[in-house]
Amino acid sequence: MTAANDQNQRIIDEFRANAGKVGGPFAGTPLLLRTTTGAKSGKQTISPMACTVDGDRLLVYASAAGRPNNPAWYDNLVANPLVTVEYGTERFPARATIITGAERDRRWEEQVARAPGFGAISATPRASSRSWLWNAPDGWHCGHPPTR
Repeated sequence: MTAANDQNQRIIDEFRANAGKVGGPFAGTPLLLRTTTGAKSGKQTISPMACTVDGDRLLVYASAAGRPNNPAWYDNLVANPLVTVEYGTERFPARATIITGAERDRRWEEQVARAPGFGAISATPRASSRSWLWNAPDGWHCGHPPTR
């Protein structure tokens, strides 16, 4: 197991033991656990993700921290949109769909206002393909932040 996998497993264990709360660098940050199916491997993977609570929806961002490619989990969702989400003590199925246009732009701008570091991502060369994911009880919605 890699160091990143070890860290993720510690976060997953702490999340489940404490009704979705964790300490350390993620203390106070809303987190969810998402289970996806690998596009190539078919293997199920559980990963923790920071999220933003938007009413009864959870927004998560596939920004890849400005790297030139989408994170693998984004590509996995495109290939296999059925996922399982854990938030707090709840666990539920969801489905990924793409959000574009004005709603995508509005959601991205709201995230940049909440967390200004995301604004730097919009200024990177790959900004037009940066992706974010929005989870609602009726499904997952993927979109891209606007280019500047």
